[in-house]
Amino acid sequence: MDGPQTHWLQDGKRLHLNHGPIDLIIEVFGEAHECRQAYEQAVARFQSVLTELVDELPELRRPASGHPRLFSGPTARRMEAAVVPLAEKFITPMAAVAGSVADEILGALLAGSRLDRAYVNNGGDSAIHLGAGQSMTLAIAGTGHGLADRITIRAGDGVRGVATSGWRGRSFSLGIADAVTVLARTGAEADAAATLIANAVDVAHHPAIRRVPARDLAPDSDLGDRLVTQEVGRLSPSEIARALDGGLAVAEDFRRGGLIAASALFLAGQTRICGSMALAAPNKILGKEVAHA
Repeated sequence: MDGPQTHWLQDGKRLHLNHGPIDLIIEVFGEAHECRQAYEQAVARFQSVLTELVDELPELRRPASGHPRLFSGPTARRMEAAVVPLAEKFITPMAAVAGSVADEILGALLAGSRLDRAYVNNGGDSAIHLGAGQSMTLAIAGTGHGLADRITIRAGDGVRGVATSGWRGRSFSLGIADAVTVLARTGAEADAAATLIANAVDVAHHPAIRRVPARDLAPDSDLGDRLVTQEVGRLSPSEIARALDGGLAVAEDFRRGGLIAASALFLAGQTRICGSMALAAPNKILGKEVAHA
């Protein structure tokens, strides 16, 4: 595996950091010298993030419980902290890895820097910073149906993490959601919650849904022999509604428990909204500063 890679995107404003499965897009806003310092700090911190995770990978792939484990690396500790409150259901810290890495690099950006706004987008799971009075516009997508909506997060909303999960994404899902986007206090918390909400969008034992043991696709998967969704065929409107309602119930439970701020669930053209996620300009692709797929 190649070492950490760093380069600027063509627009000269966004920094791209890549190392193995970690793929980050970073953009900061503020005075030039503050932005320069922030980028330098992010690059320096990024050099060892993946190797730190690899050192603790066997335990990170084990299920969480109500008793937090002690991990050495700060990113691993973020992962564990995000999944422990959700451990009544099967979940491992790997469910929060993308959001936790985004949080970790955002923390490096902000250390000693004064920025107006910033985001770290890790393949669609993002950590954001908003200074007083600032806001950021994001696009969320109902994958595969040409549906996307724009949301605006304001500094006073308390939302600093956005994550999306679903069977069409880059990670395995036990459910059939095209996409579930979650707003939460951190990227790690949003990532973990999105995983479980997406898992709950499901119709059991349906002939139009093809599932495969995770281990058959990735021998070292933390999901082991659990069946992960590989294809979703035609479902009736009532089956779609029932699947979404199952996920919505989990999302509402998380929201009432203070674990998330809001969530949007998408399946086969139908949508469910949990919490105060204000959607604008429906049915238009509006990918602004941060795009989530």
